[in-house]
Amino acid sequence: MANFGGFKRFGWILGFLAALVIVVGAGTFYLRKKLNPAQPAPVGERAPGTEAKPPSDAKEEPGKGQDSAETNLESQTVELTARPALALKGEAPLDDAQKTIAEAVGKLNAAAAKAGVKASGKPIAVFSETSEKSIRFEAMLPLEKAPDGKGKLEGGVEIGATPAGKALKFEHRGPYEDIESTYEAITAFLDEKGLDTKDRFIEEYVSDVADGEDEEGEVDIYIFVK
Repeated sequence: MANFGGFKRFGWILGFLAALVIVVGAGTFYLRKKLNPAQPAPVGERAPGTEAKPPSDAKEEPGKGQDSAETNLESQTVELTARPALALKGEAPLDDAQKTIAEAVGKLNAAAAKAGVKASGKPIAVFSETSEKSIRFEAMLPLEKAPDGKGKLEGGVEIGATPAGKALKFEHRGPYEDIESTYEAITAFLDEKGLDTKDRFIEEYVSDVADGEDEEGEVDIYIFVK
């Protein structure tokens, strides 16, 4: 006699598994709707009040804004002009980059106050060499006017000029300690566009670089292109 008992048990198990799949599928759909209630804005559209503005020394070229569907990252093509600036060179392990740059900016502000010169614009750092372990940079504080008859100040501070030339401007918004993710997106953007870059780039500290955990931190990044 055929063993229908085993077949019935097998059929009951299949029915139970089918019901379980339906329950799990419904639960997953609910969680997706709960965690993602709205679709993201189309690429290229900004939320109200987030329109980016280039710095005072940058001249945006009409029609040169670009965005990437792959990275959802926007750029502006700007022309940077040279400005007189106090400059201080430095290097540091990559893990101490933010702290070291903040200290250099502090020294520049102190030197400007002591020399009686007035800053014009936000401090910047010009990076000439970076690796997985360390960075080399030149912190700069743009000035309204260079001090007369001086090439150097105390503490290794020199009188120089900010870099000039055509660059792509990107924005990092959020804690400075999270800036690596922005650079990863920039790298993907440049690769997608097939753009060649020069050996240096700039960070402009719109907010206080000393506060690396500031959720509202603002850093503008300028990549010089060939």
